[in-house]
Amino acid sequence: MLKTPIARGVALATLGATLAIPTVAQAAFIEDTKASLELRNFYYNNDFRQDGASQSKQDEWAQGFLLRIESGFTEGPVGFGVDAIGLLGVKLDSSPDRTGTGLLPTGDSGAAPDDYSELGLTAKAKISKSVLKVGTLQLKNPAIGTSDSRLLPASMRGAQLISNEIDGLTLDLGYVDQINNRNSTNYEDMGVNNAGKGITGINNVSSDEFVYAGGTYKVTKDLSASYYYSNLEDFYKQHALNLIHVLPIAEGQSLKTDLRYQRSTDDGTTNVDNKAFGAMVTYSLSGHSFGLGYQKMSGDTGFAYVGGNIDPYLVNYVQIGDFGQKDEKSWQARYDFNFASIGIPGLTFMTRYLSGDNFERAGVSEGKEWERDTDIGYTFQEGALKNLNIKWRNATFRSNGAGSDSDQNRLIVSYTIPLM
Repeated sequence: MLKTPIARGVALATLGATLAIPTVAQAAFIEDTKASLELRNFYYNNDFRQDGASQSKQDEWAQGFLLRIESGFTEGPVGFGVDAIGLLGVKLDSSPDRTGTGLLPTGDSGAAPDDYSELGLTAKAKISKSVLKVGTLQLKNPAIGTSDSRLLPASMRGAQLISNEIDGLTLDLGYVDQINNRNSTNYEDMGVNNAGKGITGINNVSSDEFVYAGGTYKVTKDLSASYYYSNLEDFYKQHALNLIHVLPIAEGQSLKTDLRYQRSTDDGTTNVDNKAFGAMVTYSLSGHSFGLGYQKMSGDTGFAYVGGNIDPYLVNYVQIGDFGQKDEKSWQARYDFNFASIGIPGLTFMTRYLSGDNFERAGVSEGKEWERDTDIGYTFQEGALKNLNIKWRNATFRSNGAGSDSDQNRLIVSYTIPLM
């Protein structure tokens, strides 16, 4: 972020160029600027439910402050702008025997600091319907997705180009050289997630280059198709296909189909070899949504994706598990209800159950695991607490392997203040 040479240099150069432009050309730059401050209070408890666990639970409470600023663009054939994100996390409760929640960093002593902060800057340029960003990035596409499921979001450092020059087609290209995890202020090289994936050739290896190129095409108003190619240097290469179709049935009724396929192969000295297929079908009726999902892994390894705080693009990636181990087959049943349909706007409910099997696990003939999640959220609609959001997230995870059972609760209270 700001302390890194690439971000600092690009930001200062862009700010200098912007200030050098006549005031009249900066009108859109200022008028289109958006700024907000999010206050995020986060309590996290993870109770490990098995004998012999080295740590009985993770339990921390923290307050986050997230300042986001997005400028407009200067006028002219090429418009310039700057985005900024300022993050501050403050410890409210923690101890060395309860760390590891992802809310707070952990020092050499094993204790979490009283606070941590960072500032990220992104220079941007716009030509026609294409935007280039360089600096701090928060990405979300089938190739890579930075996580925002804790106190502060993860980010990456690099460049991204998004182009919408052709109607219905969005092209997306990116280059990343380092990642900054959710509970860290330091950039570092990247690795691959290998939790039960059976990937070899990765010890003492890291990468400072992740590239991707892809796009999404709106085939019809109800059907979109996307393809992405990505490469984490020295770890894996991946092709990702995605089809999303929404079928309107009647007033207040629809059927959504989400199909995903990824093919991952080795790069460097790894043994990555995986085919991942996923399908999610969701029927919506008024405020109700009923979903069924299926996911299958095949090949010599499990699903490969960047390690750290990255969300893999899998239909069965949920609160705790990703159900992406070698040869694993898993299914999901999900139900959502929006209480606005019965006159209680702002109140939502979600529950789902997932079960996976057919994968290798040390000490057992066949690995099995399941997870149950429940989310309840409410956003105040009026009065002094308008737009205050409260969410409780509960998850239970069980498996027949050692050291992975857990009962998890998260309580998140957030409030966003528009500044500009």
